Amino acid sequence: MSDTQRTAIVTGASAGVGKEAARALLQRGWRVIGIGRDATRCVAAEADLRAEAGGDFTMLRADLSSMADTARVAREVATLAPEIDALLNNAGGVVAERTITPEGFEATFASNHLAPFLLTQKLLPNLRAAAARRGPGAVRVIAVSSTGHEQSQGIQWDDLSFANNFVGGAAYCHAKLANILFTRELARRVADDGIVAHAMHPGVVASNFASHCDAPMQAYMESILDRSVTPAQAADTLVWLASAEEPGRSSGGYFHQRAELTPSAAAQDDAQALKLWQLSEAMVAGF
Repeated sequence: MSDTQRTAIVTGASAGVGKEAARALLQRGWRVIGIGRDATRCVAAEADLRAEAGGDFTMLRADLSSMADTARVAREVATLAPEIDALLNNAGGVVAERTITPEGFEATFASNHLAPFLLTQKLLPNLRAAAARRGPGAVRVIAVSSTGHEQSQGIQWDDLSFANNFVGGAAYCHAKLANILFTRELARRVADDGIVAHAMHPGVVASNFASHCDAPMQAYMESILDRSVTPAQAADTLVWLASAEEPGRSSGGYFHQRAELTPSAAAQDDAQALKLWQLSEAMVAGF
């Protein structure tokens, strides 16, 4: 790797938006390390993306609903990439039934919020190393959230695991709110390092996203397919946030189609963002 080549980490890179974001960065001459869960999709994506011009792509496998596996893959990434210019926390999803992971976390919250929180924490030294060399605003941490966050009135402090009245879509929207709150608090904490943090809404994406949803969520996704965009179109804003000059001039924003939007009132509550950060730290402290 040359001194000028930049390095990105993309979670959920085996399919959909993550794969297309990885492709676009490779086409720009970046080195990309992808993280995916499904073995078959990972093998296929690695072969496809390595065929791109330059093709400096590595795929790692991890189950991001597991904090132990998230910490393990973070160690692998840190060894492969001492300096990281962009961390794209793209992986996520929604499930039909309430599942508690072996570590005791509700799976939606674990994979959509705790995993990117832990991965970012583990890779901060590598991000800081890149920022020290690249200068303020060059290094980015991007979270893929959703307008679904607007459906959540706030973090369920007393029932993070949705033990009462679990609905897959509601748990997903709750986690997407957490993504924005995490981004706001991260932006505050890394400002002195010159690192930028933003969140984005990808739009309604024509992908396999809804394949594990419950029936109401699948019906809803089907009803809005006429508004859908391709994974490559959705990835455009993600790649722009990670690599373009303009997004490096601010931090803590929420974007869609390269335009900054105002998230819900709950997503702008900085006291709640700090509380969520502290709680998340405690939840992943053993990993």
